[in-house]
Amino acid sequence: MRELKTGDSVFVQSYKHNGSVHRTWSKALVIDVRDDCYVVVTDHSWVVESDNRRWLTKEPAICFYYKDRWFNIISMVRKAGIYYYCNIASPSIYDGEAIKNIDYDLDVKVFPDGSYMVLDENEFEYHCQKMNYPKEIKDICVNAKNTLVEMVENKQIPFDFSYINGYIMKYFELVFDSGSAENGTENG
Repeated sequence: MRELKTGDSVFVQSYKHNGSVHRTWSKALVIDVRDDCYVVVTDHSWVVESDNRRWLTKEPAICFYYKDRWFNIISMVRKAGIYYYCNIASPSIYDGEAIKNIDYDLDVKVFPDGSYMVLDENEFEYHCQKMNYPKEIKDICVNAKNTLVEMVENKQIPFDFSYINGYIMKYFELVFDSGSAENGTENG
């Protein structure tokens, strides 16, 4: 299987614990492959929900799909600032087809001023029962949520504008370079 590299386009697929598809992204641009995560940008990417609703992302989002952590972080770059949507999910893998993970319901939404909300706790409890999450998975998810909240409160990476800004610049450089190459112009 070929490894992902910077500049690759990749699908992203999220599942539920029972194996059903939760959400898919039609394309993401790989802007970094680190030992601990895949960093991709979704920008004007089609998202398909489990109920077949489809919507188009409206702004660039720098997404961190961790290989060894039970969450992923999506930082949406908007005019009003950077909003983060953090999903409690299994560590992400790339299997040659897509970056994949299992979504475990709990979410943390972070606003540009650093305030945050924990979301979907009722959905988590419901699915714990309905899908029979093992106690070990429940404990891992709660610990991951607590870790995320601590990271937000301490403004740890990636909850830092300058860190995200570096990736935004890298994204625009990649898009500009590939756009120039496609149009037959030189960079310069």
